[in-house]
Parts: sequence; C-alpha cells; structure tokens
Amino acid sequence: MNKVIIVDRDGTLLKEPFDEQIDALEKVEFVPGAISGLKALTGLGYELVMASNQDGLGTPAFPEETFWPAQNLLLKTLEGEGVIFDDILIDPSFPEDDSPNRKPRTGMFGKYLDGSYDLSASWVIGDRETDRQLAGNLGAKALLVGEMSWEEIARTIRSSERSTVIARKTAETDIFVRVDLDGKGASAIDTGLKFLDHMLHQLITHGGLALEIRCKGDLEVDEHHTMEDVGIALGEALRKALGDKRGIERYGFALPMDESRALVLLDFGGRSELVWDVQFTREYVGDVPTEMFHHFFKSLSNAMQANLYIQARGENNHHLAEGIFKAFARSLKQAVRRDVFSYDLPSSKGLL
Repeated sequence: MNKVIIVDRDGTLLKEPFDEQIDALEKVEFVPGAISGLKALTGLGYELVMASNQDGLGTPAFPEETFWPAQNLLLKTLEGEGVIFDDILIDPSFPEDDSPNRKPRTGMFGKYLDGSYDLSASWVIGDRETDRQLAGNLGAKALLVGEMSWEEIARTIRSSERSTVIARKTAETDIFVRVDLDGKGASAIDTGLKFLDHMLHQLITHGGLALEIRCKGDLEVDEHHTMEDVGIALGEALRKALGDKRGIERYGFALPMDESRALVLLDFGGRSELVWDVQFTREYVGDVPTEMFHHFFKSLSNAMQANLYIQARGENNHHLAEGIFKAFARSLKQAVRRDVFSYDLPSSKGLL
C-alpha cells in the first residue's frame, strides 16, 4: 500500500514572523534543519505532501501574484536539494469559517482516505497541536517541530522503516517473523525446537534486533522443514527490513566463546553464498540435529541474498553452536548499522 508524509508549511518548514505574515521574500526563512531533514526522507517510498490552511502570506485574502513568489522560492530551494513534493494542498480558511478543510479536519486529504494508503504507516509533521490531532483523525503518526528537531524527526522516520513482518505458510510449516533492525518492539521466539530458540535469542541479545518468530512445523516427521523454513523466513525479513541498503555498513565480524572460536564474515552484497567450515562431534545438541545448522544458514544466506563465511572450532558442541550464532549476531549488528543521513550505497557498482 501507499504511504504518505504530510508536512505542515508555516512554522514547520518556514519560520513564522512576529506578525505571522510572510508578505515579503525577505521574510522567507527556513526552520533550522528543515531542508536536510526533508532530504533525509526522500527515497523511502513515501509520497511527500505539503499542507497549509494559510496562503503564501499567512492570510487568505491576499492576491495570488504576491503569494506565489514566496511559495516558489520555498519550492525552488527544496527542489535544488532534491526534495520535490508529490502534492501541495492549500485551503486558506479561517477558524470561524467552519470549513471541513480546516485542520485538524480531514477534508483536504480525501484522496488519502480511499483505502489505497496505509495511514497507520504514514506521518504528519507539524508544529501545533492541531497537526497532532490531524494525525489522529487520519490514523497516522505525528511528529512536532519544537518537541523534536528536524534531525530527530528524520531519524525517527528513517529508523521506523527498518522493520518488517513475514508470514510464510506451506504444507509443512506455518511461520510468522517480525524483525526490527533497531531493536524497537517486543521479542519472543517459539519454533518448537528449544535449542534453536536458545540460538535465535542470541540475535536479540548480541545483534540488537527486536525479533519475533513463531513456527508450527511438522516435527512429528523431523526437524528439517522447521529449520529450513525458519531460515528462509528470517532471511526474507532481514533482507526486506534493510530496504535499499543506503548508509549501511554492509560487512561483518567474529568472536571467541570459551574454548571454541567462531568466525563469521557477512556481506549484504546481493549475492548468496555460504562457505561452511564447522566440525561437530555429536549428532544432536539439545533437540536439534547438528547437521541441520549448515542447512539453516544456507537457507538464511539464500533468503538474505548475502554471502556468509562461517568457520568454527571447539570441543564443546553447545559452545560451538552458540559461538556461531553469537558471531553471526555481532556480524549482523555491524553490517546493518546505518547512518540515517548517508545516502550512499556501500558499493562501487551503485547497486546492492
């Protein structure tokens, strides 16, 4: 579904002068951080909409020819920074007009209420309580300049895009995965395999993820389908949560655990490959066949579209497996780390 960011103009993008009238070009002054903040919100899949109940001068009665120079200066300045609004909604009505288009009423926003927009995943950015009320009336989320800086607003919205939900159902498994790369939200793991649950909890503790995984699998047959399909669903969720991958670190890391050592190298380069160099000496650890760890990470790397190099040595098979998952978690945490104000892809090809 479509998503939208609705941005109030006066007081949010432009400073309102003492007389609340932007009636001269010299009164056009951006709110600090507004330009860089808006730029940070481009390319995220949102439609960008400017909305105001004032004309370009701050009152509804001024002639159009004095309105447009100020508005055009605003738009041209933003366009020069790569910020282009998909729609501009201006209804210059007074509070006493009782207009359905007067914020926080939703009359101006009818096209976004037709069911084709996911308003619960959309935002209203403003500077007044009426903007917060508008967001509530639309079913969107509100962020107010004054309570937050534009940098904090941009960081909040960009970070919110790093989560996803995957529901995957086959004849053999029924899986739900929710992942948030920045650790927001509840975490719970229940795959039906207790040792696998213990291993996946390492991604929460050492990877900084918020992670929910629920799986109902055909364990009466064996563990294969559960391990494989959890790997696939988790990999899909991680790949989708990364979005366009701009600003991420991309690569990963290793660690020791007691007498064992685990090396995990990770590259979110868009190609999938697993190099597996691990020697278990037991058939099972807990309720998981040790041969299935290779298959789990193979399914994971394919679904993540990432290269994984995993090497581990140790005497205790529990430590060996746990070292691998902890090293993968730390590698993942490093690779998905993102500078929200970086628009660069970590690739000389310009594509990941």
